[in-house]
Amino acid sequence: MKHGLLIDMDGVIYSGEMLIEGADRFIKKLLEKNIPFTFMTNNSQRTRLEAVRKLKGLGIDVTEDHIYTSAMATGKFLGDQSPNGTTAYVLGEGGLLTSLHENGVTLVNTDPEFVVLGEGRNFTLEMVQKAVDMILSGAKFITTNRDPSPKKPGWNNLGIAATTAMIEEATGRKAFVTGKPSPVMMRSARKYLGLETAETTVVGDTMETDIQGGVQMGYKTILVLSGIAKKEELGNYAFKPDMIAGSVDEIELPLKWW
Repeated sequence: MKHGLLIDMDGVIYSGEMLIEGADRFIKKLLEKNIPFTFMTNNSQRTRLEAVRKLKGLGIDVTEDHIYTSAMATGKFLGDQSPNGTTAYVLGEGGLLTSLHENGVTLVNTDPEFVVLGEGRNFTLEMVQKAVDMILSGAKFITTNRDPSPKKPGWNNLGIAATTAMIEEATGRKAFVTGKPSPVMMRSARKYLGLETAETTVVGDTMETDIQGGVQMGYKTILVLSGIAKKEELGNYAFKPDMIAGSVDEIELPLKWW
């Protein structure tokens, strides 16, 4: 039976613009052993090429085939839901726009079937108000993820959770979330790698997204403590990972359940 990995990026492979020590060695081992893997990121802003370039700048040489984003999950979801095409008003950039186009979604400025929210710094409050009016007029509301702001001074955008909450409050409509921990993304990322449930392991640094999503789908899970999660807080959760490691460099392959 083959086995593969769905690997988060920020907090697992790098922190901001810095490589997490040993992450390059871990990815090199996966490539040498021909273990299927994809980087599974909630960031819908970057294109796959931009993600590959960032990794290469950190000493990790992979291809676009190794990248799976919430933008891709969102585009596939809309394409599957509307095989004859649909329309969307989009608050988002780069990767999201590309994925929607590739899945037959027509981007419009009036009367859309969907309003789709992703990360971005280029949309204005006026555009958000326009999206609110569209949802109140019947458009369905999708957000690529609900990742919170890191709540640090100088952060360059509100964070998608804050923008989602603003639109939800203004419309009284809850967003349908396509990114982690949604089964939409957790399942489509697995299928992207051609894996079965029992063949899939998630590696991440957040209990609320990576680990929760993996547990809900029946995947094996590895929590690394190189990012957001703190070991002393794990008792606050009703679920737990199958393994805990300080960083991906501590993960021995093959895994004990393979």
